[in-house]
Amino acid sequence: MRAARLTAPFILVSAVFAAAAPALAAAPATVPAVRPAPAAADLARWQKTAGRVTIMRDKWGIPHVFGKQDADAVFGLLYAQAEDDFNRVELNYINAMGRLAEVEGEKEIWRDLRMKMYITPADMRAKYAASPAWLKQLMIGFADGLNYYLHTHPEVTPKLITRFEPWMALSFSEGSIGGDIESIDLKELERFYGKRTQPAIASPGRNLDAEPRGSNGFAIAPKLSATGNALLLINPHTSFYFRPEVHMVSEQGLNAYGAVTWGQFFIYQGFNDKTGWMHTSGGGDVIDEYLETVVERGGKFFYQYGGGERPVKAVPVTLPYKTASGAMASKTVTAWFTHHGPVVREQGGKWVAVKMMDEPLKALTQSYTRTKARDYDAFYKAMELRTNSSNNTVYADAKGNIAYFHGNFIPKRDPRFDWNKPVDGSIAATEWQGLHEIRDTITLFNPASGYISNTNNWPFSASGANSPKRKDYPDYMWSLPENARGRHAERVLKDAKGFTIDSLIAAAYDSHLTAFEPLVPQLLKDFDTLPAGDPRKAQLQAQVAALRAWDLRFGVASVPTSLAVYWGQDMLAQHAARARAAGVPTVDFITNSLSPEERLASLQRASDKLAADFGSWQTPWGEINRFQRISGDVDQQYDDSKPSYPVGFASANWGALASFGMVAKQKTRRIYGDRGNSFVAVVEFGPRLRAKSILAGGNSNNPASKHFADQAEMYSRGEFKDVLFYKEDIEKHLERTYHPGQRP
Repeated sequence: MRAARLTAPFILVSAVFAAAAPALAAAPATVPAVRPAPAAADLARWQKTAGRVTIMRDKWGIPHVFGKQDADAVFGLLYAQAEDDFNRVELNYINAMGRLAEVEGEKEIWRDLRMKMYITPADMRAKYAASPAWLKQLMIGFADGLNYYLHTHPEVTPKLITRFEPWMALSFSEGSIGGDIESIDLKELERFYGKRTQPAIASPGRNLDAEPRGSNGFAIAPKLSATGNALLLINPHTSFYFRPEVHMVSEQGLNAYGAVTWGQFFIYQGFNDKTGWMHTSGGGDVIDEYLETVVERGGKFFYQYGGGERPVKAVPVTLPYKTASGAMASKTVTAWFTHHGPVVREQGGKWVAVKMMDEPLKALTQSYTRTKARDYDAFYKAMELRTNSSNNTVYADAKGNIAYFHGNFIPKRDPRFDWNKPVDGSIAATEWQGLHEIRDTITLFNPASGYISNTNNWPFSASGANSPKRKDYPDYMWSLPENARGRHAERVLKDAKGFTIDSLIAAAYDSHLTAFEPLVPQLLKDFDTLPAGDPRKAQLQAQVAALRAWDLRFGVASVPTSLAVYWGQDMLAQHAARARAAGVPTVDFITNSLSPEERLASLQRASDKLAADFGSWQTPWGEINRFQRISGDVDQQYDDSKPSYPVGFASANWGALASFGMVAKQKTRRIYGDRGNSFVAVVEFGPRLRAKSILAGGNSNNPASKHFADQAEMYSRGEFKDVLFYKEDIEKHLERTYHPGQRP
């Protein structure tokens, strides 16, 4: 089933899952009040490792972590992450282990149940025990780095985790913007397990109308570059402050730079001196729902399969939570499992079980080993593990190769079934038939066009005339349609030549808003065909004239951008439910399905809202669209009375390649972006690597740090800084050098 990639408000969850449930151990019923003192042997090991690690903070506060061994670099990286934002590191693991309600209260118990259906400490410990020695050492380095941070920072009070254990790294092993597990709707899960007396409703389906989540990735072959070197654009569209910018180096061949998800020990989107990788969401179909026909006899449940019956497995799950008074309480829920996976909801009198990937060990191995790949063959070998379940990958390297992988974990299925919908779980024909080999999935390698792009869209426009052909692949190998950003990317790449780092940045920030190309002419026609006596002729004449003269480009001084965006937002809000019911992305729905009356009514409401909020509908876009960072809180709040910066680029909904959108409920007059361009980099793979980057705000989440917002104004202008990749360059722009444990 093509499920939406939904991201929790402030954290990311793991993409590792169990097809059949092990025993689910209850989490501790109380929050530990005192940190355990480290054993002498542990402390001695931490101190010895710290002596082998050097952290060089450059003028932007970016940590360049150098270690003798890979595990040393991992130790230093986690220590540095904790320095910059221990809160987000800890929250990611609290969530990944299904313990969020112990911190946030009873409202999170269903999120915890969702996690505990798949991830248990006992299972993760067993997988850790079965790990190869080299990976164990990395996981030990991960835990040791965080534990040493806590030991050397007694003033830091963890919310819950007072000691990290190596196996915890397996609970959070993939790092994408929306782990597969988030496709399970929490309201439906609660309805099934918490309030079984409520009537079942139909599946909510794909969420295609929200602020787009995902990324852009461009790869440019040598023949289209000015220097004859390959170029790569790394442009994740995530919630801001979701990933910091880091660099990790060892004497064992590790030299990776890029964005790391808080708490993970591998560079998720980035590059080394020979290869680069950019992940975009929305690859192939990797999740399926099965309709289970269940009967009850003698207090036990059975489900039909293969002409017979099988028992539904019942597993008690204890869900501790913090009460309003601060005391701890718990609920115990009986979770149900078939051989397809956990039962998560009910539909049409049948139970619905979900099947997903279950390879945490391989997923962590792939996530780390790709960062050390020195050429395409080595990168391809890492991809052959086929556990990058929720992403596409855009690739470039120093040998001039560019490549694309649409998804990575793609189960084989019988194409006679519609895998967009739940399938009959009682018949063997709906079972997965292993995984597709990479060579059989949708890929590109050095296309003749000389470029590759993906914008969370389908792969059939990835490389112009050299794109993969839809007829050659089953429908389940791709999950999202074309989008306005995809059309925009094709336009800026198709005929361009002589790319440099700066011109590729310019292309990635091209100001055209392609989604309005059909919408504005429709509106002009609607207005022009109004009868002469219609009062809307006078009411909307000036607004329509502004849009008629508009070049469809955003800019801080642009009034038509303000009007068009507010008009578009009103249409999205008014018609999102109809679009969801039709299973169509809302931007496509408002483009193709609205009446003239509906379009004109939305323009009037947009004008009225602008006038009410800003005194006039003729308000420049930069007065409305702003970047503001005033606290390090995970749940950001915004304030019109406090300083902010104007931002020209707009929501990805409207085809803006440089994305800037607001997901938080708007309590202010202005729009304050909190999702979109976060970490952005452009890399040139020459004999000596060159790169530029920008990060939303800054690398530290401590408002007292000068690196909390030292990139904010540059970010708002789309102005990049030079990446300091080589040690001699770091030393020229050095702020501080230290070993973990040494305080400023």
